[in-house]
Amino acid sequence: VQLQASGGGLVQPGASLRLSCVASGRTSSPYTMGWFRQAPGKEREFVAAIRRSGGAPFYSDSAKGRFTMSRDSAKNTVYLQMNSLKPADTGFYYCASTSLNLIMSSIMTAGRYDNWGQGTQVTVSS
Repeated sequence: VQLQASGGGLVQPGASLRLSCVASGRTSSPYTMGWFRQAPGKEREFVAAIRRSGGAPFYSDSAKGRFTMSRDSAKNTVYLQMNSLKPADTGFYYCASTSLNLIMSSIMTAGRYDNWGQGTQVTVSS
């Protein structure tokens, strides 16, 4: 599975961005897809995830209330709508996928995902 993320950019605090991630390849639609981000000098951290079976997406505490993840299974695409962006949201945003139906205790763990996109840079600065 190849993942292609897009939609990053340079925005001011309070602005919005929508990231997209398209999955392609010979496998069927990934079961769990997630967004992670990595700021310079910091470890990669979980942002949001969603499962093909439906149900509400999972969010990190920092993303709750500001970010919305959605999925278009017909297009093998996930989106991350990011509102009220803060400088702390700056980083490379990666989409990831796995064929596994990750449970709550695993869905936020980067090591549980086996496919990663190249990342898209998000910079929030005045």
